[in-house]
Amino acid sequence: MVVVVYSRESEMLGTRLAEELKIKRMTIESKTFPDGESYLRFTEQVTGQDLIVVQSCYPLQDKRLIELFFTLDTAKELGAKTIIAVIPYLPYSRQDKRFRVGEVLSNATVGKLLGSASADFLVTVDVHHKESLNSYAMRTINVTAMPLIADYLKKLKLSHPFILAPDKGAAANAQLVASILGADCDCFEKRRDRVTGRIETSERCLDLVGRDVVILDDMISTGKTIVNVSRIAAESGAGRIIAACTHALLVGDAEVKMKEGGVTDIVGTDTVDSFASRVSVAPAIVESLRQFL
Repeated sequence: MVVVVYSRESEMLGTRLAEELKIKRMTIESKTFPDGESYLRFTEQVTGQDLIVVQSCYPLQDKRLIELFFTLDTAKELGAKTIIAVIPYLPYSRQDKRFRVGEVLSNATVGKLLGSASADFLVTVDVHHKESLNSYAMRTINVTAMPLIADYLKKLKLSHPFILAPDKGAAANAQLVASILGADCDCFEKRRDRVTGRIETSERCLDLVGRDVVILDDMISTGKTIVNVSRIAAESGAGRIIAACTHALLVGDAEVKMKEGGVTDIVGTDTVDSFASRVSVAPAIVESLRQFL
């Protein structure tokens, strides 16, 4: 028997996966002790069963990661047959290269811990760097939400849309979404100070007068990059300015900053549970899971 197991932080997506796969689902009982330690408990037997463990590790990512490790390790100890870890938002994938002497390669450590915690397969969504999965011991699948985001954008009836990538790293996604919408696209260049974290976006002359602009990225964290691009688009005469991404982390006052910077709407997916979760990545994940079921 195949069972979808999910935490309360991933209840929205876990429920949708179980419904689309037409299989049993199970929630993990959890609570936090006064000192901050986590308590987890399987509420049903898992011996001999194939488990799809869904845990999106958006902030507080350290806490959610350790709870995921507890869940995976305990599932194997209790006799689960096969364990597929579905981690829609995989943290630390940006820290896969050493830019300064002595930096910790957090991504590699997360991969080692997932393997040690008995995950047989890993499914994630729009990981920041695809190459970051190469060091993982288990088989990995990186699913993209971009076609689903494009389908949602179609419903917005955009006026002469222009898809804008905030940096070269997001250019391929922008091209994919633009091709589905039959829209134009381009990308800016971004420079980040490795010490201060300051972000600078190079300006380009684009004809955006009266056009609805979609600023597309894999994730939006503080929103600083989106604000830089939005202001340039607004000064270029853009109409609506929509910030769209797979992972809408929206840390701190990111939403307020983006709205003040000219963004009229924010579109994200259910890899992160928030007001911006307009698009479900369940169909894309289900398609990847069918090869295991």
